[in-house]
Amino acid sequence: MKDYTRKIAESLHVCGLMNMQYAIEDGKVFVLEANPRASRTVPLVSKVCNTQMARLATRLMMGEKLEDLKLKDKKFKHHGAKEAVFPFDKFPKVDPVLGPEMRSTGEVLGLSEDFALAYYKSQEAAGSILPSSGAVLISLSDKTNLCDQAIEVGQRFQELGFKIYATEGTAKFYEKAGVKCEVVNKIAEGRPNVLDVILNKQVNLIINTPWARRDAVADESAIRKAAIKYKTPYITTLAAALDTVKGIAAAKAGKGEVKSLQEYHASIEEV
Repeated sequence: MKDYTRKIAESLHVCGLMNMQYAIEDGKVFVLEANPRASRTVPLVSKVCNTQMARLATRLMMGEKLEDLKLKDKKFKHHGAKEAVFPFDKFPKVDPVLGPEMRSTGEVLGLSEDFALAYYKSQEAAGSILPSSGAVLISLSDKTNLCDQAIEVGQRFQELGFKIYATEGTAKFYEKAGVKCEVVNKIAEGRPNVLDVILNKQVNLIINTPWARRDAVADESAIRKAAIKYKTPYITTLAAALDTVKGIAAAKAGKGEVKSLQEYHASIEEV
């Protein structure tokens, strides 16, 4: 990825900062876009790495050479997790679904030696307080129902003592994996349903991976709106769900004492 970034920057004749967007699937790296500009992520990365990127980029743009900056690779013992902050709670009647357009109003950062705890902190900073106990509502699409990651999510929540509510298909899937669930109806299947358990504050966390069917999309919209209204954390991907349950476990175990930014920076080693 460093090699790709260097080649793209040189071919575009970028002087200063460049924002790269990558995706990795099955070990293969995909370049999504290259923006020859700074982004809102720059100050966060600067804090994580203890490298004043805006200052260094300005020096380059003013005529200094790259070798003059004496930059070195660094080895980190901590992780930084960035989370976007969205204004959905200010617009309760608007479906809080994400699209390609930018809707975030800011970004926050979680730091820890443990990645899961860094993720946990980022959610807390964004105003989504993850529960340490209680109940979780899980509704997974057929596509995600078939993967080991989904099983791990259910097993870990069960090990932490959470009660699991699940829609019928998800509950059957989990029962085969030895994960106990209480079946709850979808909205069109009668009462009590998924909205009822949210409105009655019976659940402390919602995991709902998107479906493609039109009826399911309507259900998801109603669940999202209810989650925002009642301030219930809402997760739409298995990757985030797994990081969430790992973060909750790390927080319950008492990992990650409060440390200053200077303490994190002191642990960085130059390579």
